[in-house]
Amino acid sequence: MFVKKRFLLQLALFIAVVALVSLSLQAQTFETIKSQVKVHVLKNGMKFIVLERHEAPVVSFHVYADVGSANESYGITGISHLLEHMAFKGTKIVGTKDYKAEAKILEEMDALYDQIKREEAKAKTNSEKIKEMEEKFETLRKNAKEYVATDEFVDMLMKEGDRGINAYTSTDATQYINSLPSNKLEYWMSMTSDRFLNPIFREFFKERDVVMEERRLGLETRPMGKLVEDFTAAAFKAHPYHHSVVGHMSDLEKITRKDVGDYFKKFYGPNNLTVGIVGDVKTEEVFKLAEIYFSRIPSGPKPEAVRTIEPEQWGERRVIVEAKSQPIVIMGYHCPDARHKDIRSLEAMANIIGQGRSSRLYEVLVKDKKVAVAAVSVSGFPGDKFSNLVVFYAVPSRGHTSAECLELIDEEIEKIKKESVTPEELTKFKRGEVKGILDQMKSNSRMAALLTYTDVVLGDWKLMFDQIEEIRAITAEDIKRVANKYLVKKHKTIGEIVYEK
Repeated sequence: MFVKKRFLLQLALFIAVVALVSLSLQAQTFETIKSQVKVHVLKNGMKFIVLERHEAPVVSFHVYADVGSANESYGITGISHLLEHMAFKGTKIVGTKDYKAEAKILEEMDALYDQIKREEAKAKTNSEKIKEMEEKFETLRKNAKEYVATDEFVDMLMKEGDRGINAYTSTDATQYINSLPSNKLEYWMSMTSDRFLNPIFREFFKERDVVMEERRLGLETRPMGKLVEDFTAAAFKAHPYHHSVVGHMSDLEKITRKDVGDYFKKFYGPNNLTVGIVGDVKTEEVFKLAEIYFSRIPSGPKPEAVRTIEPEQWGERRVIVEAKSQPIVIMGYHCPDARHKDIRSLEAMANIIGQGRSSRLYEVLVKDKKVAVAAVSVSGFPGDKFSNLVVFYAVPSRGHTSAECLELIDEEIEKIKKESVTPEELTKFKRGEVKGILDQMKSNSRMAALLTYTDVVLGDWKLMFDQIEEIRAITAEDIKRVANKYLVKKHKTIGEIVYEK
């Protein structure tokens, strides 16, 4: 027995020493990485954040445009996402067979489209005149197509080895991603600077139709899409988080090529772009080429920040969506933005309550009570740059209701408020979250994304390295405190799908 106890004591001491050494090595590694990150800001305000990694001859690029659907106003919702599509259409030299001839037709199309919309807006429209103009417009579209070198911008990058070309738009940002062999650094500089210096929004109406179809297929024909849109609109009565990234159909139908051009000029100035470059490059060469290629882009005024702050909610809100669908229920509470001191504790709370098969909601609603086939909670919805929601979501199982699910979710929330979480739950969260961050840092592309996100949203790329210590510092009492502070009934919004008879 004495030998066994001594062995266990030695084992515990060994584990403790390994843990301390691991923490020390990790701290050293972080300090090493931080010392290797270099930043250069051009005179026009464009920022480049570079981290050299020479393990493989590849490099990842991440251009973070500080503009998303939250920057949109009434009448142009969806324009951020549409502009992301248009940014692949090329420039004055890429994507065209004869730019001068093409530009002339595009101007004619813009002018004619404006005439059509003005005629349609009249109290008494001339249908024959509209029909005649629409026929002429279609002829111009066909003529313009003759000058388009379809997908040339993308094809040129892929030909040079780009296997990571992508882009996406969120509520908070629009981001452009590339991954190329390291000897193509200057090629990327040339292509990307031309993209932001001389964009041509060709095939605008074709691409607008594609985005409208995305809305139809991804939102209007899907019960869950309808629910999320109406739920979000109910939860945010003032802040622009209330509309979806894809925008309203009526806005998409009326957005013009000029609208996109004006939006680009306002939000795509170099002082609103941050570039993360991670991989097999030399920092001095990156900064030298950035000066050559990107400093030629003229700067303008920094876009005004979103003015509206979501006001305090004065009472529980409910929204019902009728659809030929199984019941689904969403419940959300207002929470602060990503820079707030409580954000890590809120993330921990959401994770422990409803993320993964060992979470409380899954254990109770799905495995034990069997009232749901899915039960999840997430924080930072629909974005985290501004105050947002922590959301609870459930899909009732056959023979059970949304009301049953809501009741059980409320019970789990009350338990967190009164009893907080167990040491085992907190440890599991911390380990998983730290591992996730470290795994992201191993990837060149994800590291570039982390550098740009933390710099723009949190205010400094160095804060990326503080995340792990912030996570490790969370206590059970912190989680109990934020649960009581933010999961307040009058700040709650509930959205529910009921079967349409």
